[in-house]
Amino acid sequence: MKTAILLMGHGSRVAEANNALHAVAEMVSAETGCEIVEVSFREMHSPNIQKGIDACVARGAGRIVLYPYFLFAGAHVLEDLPAEMEAATKRCPGLEMVLGKPLGVHPKLGEIVCERIGETVAEAGWELASERAAS
Repeated sequence: MKTAILLMGHGSRVAEANNALHAVAEMVSAETGCEIVEVSFREMHSPNIQKGIDACVARGAGRIVLYPYFLFAGAHVLEDLPAEMEAATKRCPGLEMVLGKPLGVHPKLGEIVCERIGETVAEAGWELASERAAS
């Protein structure tokens, strides 16, 4: 049975924000080797989650890992996404789905934040290290 990964983002009116999830999907596909990796959005952009699930099924998936590309487990992750799964189950009996955990608090996210702060400080021509030494 084929397993798919469906990355689910919030969706934005800003195209670059939505395009970023497609770039992440390419990374996930390369890293996992998973043949079916699709992208969907909760609101403001298409495809919506139901269409994302349908795309996975159309490509032969019998199981789908629904991954919420959200920082924390808010209302979308705790309420809306399980409701989306329930709707898909009614439409696609026998389809197995599991909801992943959102990004949350993780040391790698801390590293990324520090890297981005470092880039911002460097672009501004500032130095953080000298402030630590001075205090």
